Amino acid sequence: MKTVLMVAEKPSLAQSIAKILSRGSMSSHKGLNGTCSVHEYTGIFAGQPVRFKMTSVCGHVMTLDFLGKYNKWDKVDPAELFSQAPTEKKEANPKLNMVKFLQVEGRGCDYLVLWLDCDKEGENICFEVNVDKDRSLLLDWDRVRVFDREIAQMFLNMTKLEKEAQVEATSKKEKAKQRPLALNTVEMLRVASSSLGMGPQHAMQTAERLYTQGYISYPRTETTHYPENFDLKGPLRQQANHPYWADTVKQLLAEGINRPRKGHDAGDHPPITPMRSATEAELGSEAWRLYEYITRHFIATVSYDCKYLQSTISFRIGPEHFTCTGKTVISPGFTEIMPWQSVPLEESLPTCQKGDTFPVGEVKLLEKQTSPPDYLTEAELITLMEKHGIGTDASIPVHINNICQRNYVVVESGRRLKPTNLGIVLVHGYYKIDAELVLPTIRSAVEKQLNLIAQGKADYCQVLGHTLDIFKRKFHYFVDSIAGMDELMEVSFSPLAATGKPLSRCGKCHRFMKYIQAKPSRLHCSHCDETYTLPQNGTIKLYKELRCPLDDFELVLWSSGSRGKSYPLCPYCYNHPPFRDMKKGMGCNECTHPTCQHSLSMLGIGQCVECESGVLVLDPTSGPKWKMACNKCNVVAHCFENAHRVRVSPETCSSCEAALLDVDFNKAKSPLPGDETQHTGCVFCDPIFQELVELKHAASCHPMHRGGPGRRQGRGRARGRRPAGKPSTRRPKDKMSALAAYFV
Repeated sequence: MKTVLMVAEKPSLAQSIAKILSRGSMSSHKGLNGTCSVHEYTGIFAGQPVRFKMTSVCGHVMTLDFLGKYNKWDKVDPAELFSQAPTEKKEANPKLNMVKFLQVEGRGCDYLVLWLDCDKEGENICFEVNVDKDRSLLLDWDRVRVFDREIAQMFLNMTKLEKEAQVEATSKKEKAKQRPLALNTVEMLRVASSSLGMGPQHAMQTAERLYTQGYISYPRTETTHYPENFDLKGPLRQQANHPYWADTVKQLLAEGINRPRKGHDAGDHPPITPMRSATEAELGSEAWRLYEYITRHFIATVSYDCKYLQSTISFRIGPEHFTCTGKTVISPGFTEIMPWQSVPLEESLPTCQKGDTFPVGEVKLLEKQTSPPDYLTEAELITLMEKHGIGTDASIPVHINNICQRNYVVVESGRRLKPTNLGIVLVHGYYKIDAELVLPTIRSAVEKQLNLIAQGKADYCQVLGHTLDIFKRKFHYFVDSIAGMDELMEVSFSPLAATGKPLSRCGKCHRFMKYIQAKPSRLHCSHCDETYTLPQNGTIKLYKELRCPLDDFELVLWSSGSRGKSYPLCPYCYNHPPFRDMKKGMGCNECTHPTCQHSLSMLGIGQCVECESGVLVLDPTSGPKWKMACNKCNVVAHCFENAHRVRVSPETCSSCEAALLDVDFNKAKSPLPGDETQHTGCVFCDPIFQELVELKHAASCHPMHRGGPGRRQGRGRARGRRPAGKPSTRRPKDKMSALAAYFV
């Protein structure tokens, strides 16, 4: 089957075109530059079935620029640029490696289709993408580089005097590119990040889902070696009818598979292997991309090495020697199933022998400069973590996810990890106090001790005691030296007092506290020099200037949006629980204060319909679209839309012990008979209220809403009798008794 390469001007356009032409049945993978994706599908071209490869460039491939010395504006007279300054054509963005990417993807293709704008810009890019087969040979100088400009200019002048390049020697050597080792977790995570654009944590979760669904073997393994008795043909036969690689698989089964390379046997689980065939329609886009790579990798491990012929011609131009190299594929081997690993297309060398001469077209001097290394990619970090023994196949993605969530680094394009100011200051601070807290040596030493325990060569208790003692000493030393970290923080960051905006009043000094919205969001009182954490992933605003009856702090309202939950909270109580049965991080909807109008005692209705420990609490701020929300899980019940007022009654339902609700309906939209607008009842048992309650995010509805046997069992808040010893979650009827329970 012939192959058609199609190139668009930008990645998003390539994806849209491929999705339309393939009717959504395409497979995609990241190209070698990590920026442009390649979308593959089968179809008809010029009346014959073909394999389409749709990809893109990122704007211009090449750019025209002055030579290096003319780019130094402080040393060049701008007038020279109009007449004397030579120009050169070079890659527009060398980091994208676009030329090599197009060479690799174009290898073996029979047709080229360019999807570019019909204007001057689009035509220019067309010529940049379309390879000129008649171009001259590019020779590399054997000296590679010199650092003295005058000497370089001398060599250039000597070479420019010559009109011909004479062949000094030719050589041809057959070489092989080895098939990959069997796939383990670290390599899967590395490829997922560098080629599929998936973060390690996300890739691991996707792989685990594929495993539980039976598509791949267990994805957490350090082993890259298949046992001798492993049935390799079984998983391979599963792929014999797959539309993308059936021909390759059938050929391997017919000719005999190649035993995988000998890798590392960690003694845990076999390498990651596809266990059954699947399509993108079955798995969805994200899971399919990972599954496709795992399958292609497995087929490649039982394929043959790629063999190619490397040709080298040595030239002499005057006193200087030059070389050019070309590669011709003899047998593609595993690169048929992993085309991105193909031997890059290089110069097509002419047939020649020693003594032959070729005319010299142009000799030029390139001026370049070194540049600092780029930020590490996730894939490079995974490699370094494995090299230095930091983490395991299971913990590596967790570590990387942690430094991202804690804002020590941010993920940029190409999945490069850029350290934030906070991350840099932390590292410098640790170096200043105790360098071992930053260097990988101590973590690596602990991992080695753990391995010795697993091998029976070290005593668990001794290793544990020794390690705890080391970190205990380091902790105390760090605490004693914390002033060094504070100094760096003060230099790098403005103090909390200078950030944020005034929001609510402190209960101690009665001055405004500032709301710092950047994660983790918090309130800071500059007068008391106190900081109070807040619930995350939502919005915070002042709650009607109401105050907590315990500490006089102004309440704030947290909300996850109009469709989600919202509840008020006291900043001080949220950080310093006032009662024994409360924990840090509880809002007013979990507060057991017996008389506060915002507490669970006053707004709690009944036991959650979904979880055992939660209570449905009325959201007093939700009117006129009233709702109740569980104070533990994500159940939300919408009720009594357009009612004027909803209040939790001190009375309880005689059937299920849930609190009754007093509802004042809108006269125009009242569900009550006649002209009645007020009604008191139980949301679980009252037939009028049952019709007005709609549950969201719940896997099941309240037992009272189900039919069948046991209809009247376990209703309402208590769901029947409580197990022995389990405390009651009922709203206290006797408030003075409740007070006595807390304070006496």
